[in-house]
Amino acid sequence: MKIVVIGGTGLIGSKLVRNLKRLGHEVIAASPSTGVNTLTGEGLKEALKGANVVVDVSNSPSFEENEVLKFFEVSTINLIDEEKQAGVSHHVALSVVGTDLLPDSGYFRAKLAQENLIKASKIPYTIVRATQFFEFLKSIAESGISENSIHLPSAFIQPIASEDVASALLEVALEKPVNGTLEIAGPERFTLSDLVEEYLKATNDPRTVVHDNNAPYYGAKLSQNTLVPQKKANLGAINFKNWLKAYKMSQKED
Repeated sequence: MKIVVIGGTGLIGSKLVRNLKRLGHEVIAASPSTGVNTLTGEGLKEALKGANVVVDVSNSPSFEENEVLKFFEVSTINLIDEEKQAGVSHHVALSVVGTDLLPDSGYFRAKLAQENLIKASKIPYTIVRATQFFEFLKSIAESGISENSIHLPSAFIQPIASEDVASALLEVALEKPVNGTLEIAGPERFTLSDLVEEYLKATNDPRTVVHDNNAPYYGAKLSQNTLVPQKKANLGAINFKNWLKAYKMSQKED
């Protein structure tokens, strides 16, 4: 089977490409660095020629409100147009749990626009909504900096390891389209502020976390359950303790 992974050189994409190749599939790791750009259309037609499945795990290089919307709308339209020409039979897209619950966030509005374009395309599809990745805990902490401390709400979060995301996407890519949305999450639930506080302690970061329910999350105010699955989710196998152990080992190797 020929499978094209859009964003195939990134955090999730590179793992998915590796796993698919191990199973013997013909895989194209499509990204600007490999000559495929969904925003401009460069190399897209050639990459999709003969493809059975497309998995889109790409992300916007900018989170500025107008730029991120442009990226997901234009990229998705270009991708869908070429998929129709190529006869692609399954479009898989990675999205975010809570996408339809945070209209105040420009990023989440852009992801919802992407989802709606996919649903309207008439190409068989599966949208996989994932909870936040463990790998982004550092950037979450940075987003909450206020003077000398980090302000974060005590909303629930159920983070997932990138390896588990890649494994879930592999299974979806090899199955029939569901023409709907699936949710995946990590095996444990925390409050956002507690988890970041634990992460900072484990990585010897001296900054203080302030539990502040008025603090925004990437520009949007959270309710208690915005970032956790709204329905039954498929759960990853890697818990925080094991992810953190592997993460710290990788930092020593670097």
